[in-house]
Amino acid sequence: MEEKYEASFRHYSVLLEETVEGLHVKPGGIYVDGTLGGGGHALEVCRRLGNGRLYGIDQDEAAICAAGERLAGFADNITLLRDNFCNMRTRLAAEGIRTVDGILLDLGVSSYQFDNGERGFSYRFDAPLDMRMDRRQTLTAGDIVNHYPENELYRIIRDYGEERFAKNIAKYIAQARAKKPIETTFELNEIIRAAIPAKMRRDGHPSKRTYQAIRIECNRELEVLTGSLDDMIAMLNPKGRLCVITFHSLEDRIVKTIFKKNEAPCTCPPDFPVCVCGKVSRGTVVTRKPVTAGEKELTENTRSRSAKLRVFEKGFESEKESGMIL
Repeated sequence: MEEKYEASFRHYSVLLEETVEGLHVKPGGIYVDGTLGGGGHALEVCRRLGNGRLYGIDQDEAAICAAGERLAGFADNITLLRDNFCNMRTRLAAEGIRTVDGILLDLGVSSYQFDNGERGFSYRFDAPLDMRMDRRQTLTAGDIVNHYPENELYRIIRDYGEERFAKNIAKYIAQARAKKPIETTFELNEIIRAAIPAKMRRDGHPSKRTYQAIRIECNRELEVLTGSLDDMIAMLNPKGRLCVITFHSLEDRIVKTIFKKNEAPCTCPPDFPVCVCGKVSRGTVVTRKPVTAGEKELTENTRSRSAKLRVFEKGFESEKESGMIL
């Protein structure tokens, strides 16, 4: 494995103690890290596993390599799978696993992906517009910037980036690409900068929100998250836990909503004396408010500033359902 992969992936794992404690890891249990990254969270889970097993999933080949190195001391207790966590259910079924004791997702982009300029995730490095978490996929950030209709670019930047100047940025991108393809991050930076009034560029880098939006679209991040959480909850054994770390309000809103729906799925009118819809709670939201980083972590790792952890615990009433997977 290249040294730069090793160094970059050994970053400070966000909300490490809070997340592993939230999982309630029990010796002999089966756990899944659906966003393996460099294996920081996975390592702490392995230290508590005893003779249990951890399945680590990541779509980034570099992450699989880095985590394999970091978790080498637990090789007999881990299985690493290169895939998107939305395929967790089928990939684990292929391994003979239908229910698990805990699942964790850290939805943040890894330090390696941000810090390795050639990947095109960061506006800090001049690089081709890529942003693919899984480099086997064909769609790149460059395809989005150069080929999406202007009104679609506007929607993405507005909705996924929550950028107030989305309409103007989309307009400037469309005008620039009509002259020549936009090929690099620095080219895109200049276009975005020109689209935002000078007096409004003081709140961080002007490209930040637009890059977030393009990355989310390129990797279908919100679509994948929305379509995966119900399945993950269904996979949990009774008292099993799902821990999810988010980094922006769009992700957090999805997690909060789906957790709440699984806790209280009843659709009966509020004035009905008893429930007649037959929808049974799948468990309990453990974190009524999201867990955030403490002062020490905020000082050591500025990337933890926007991190929020939410935890859901499976109830006993759903035992039959979870045992019916596939």
